[in-house]
Amino acid sequence: MTTKLTLTVEESTVKKAKSYARNTGRSLSELIENYLETLTEEHRDMNQLSPKLKMIVGAAKLPDDFDEKKELNAYFESKHL
Repeated sequence: MTTKLTLTVEESTVKKAKSYARNTGRSLSELIENYLETLTEEHRDMNQLSPKLKMIVGAAKLPDDFDEKKELNAYFESKHL
């Protein structure tokens, strides 16, 4: 079941998000729903972490264009070649 949600967001952010959604073949609603789902899953997982680990989670800031799968593949290729 879906429900309607009203948000207040900076106009420039909405324009960029709509462009991103269009370029990736998704809807803005889908992007926001996926983000909220990810956010709540991460919060749920945070409850299972030790206090020391919770302190360092999010300490590293990665570039916006960071591709985890690409970097992981490159690491394994270099390690095993």
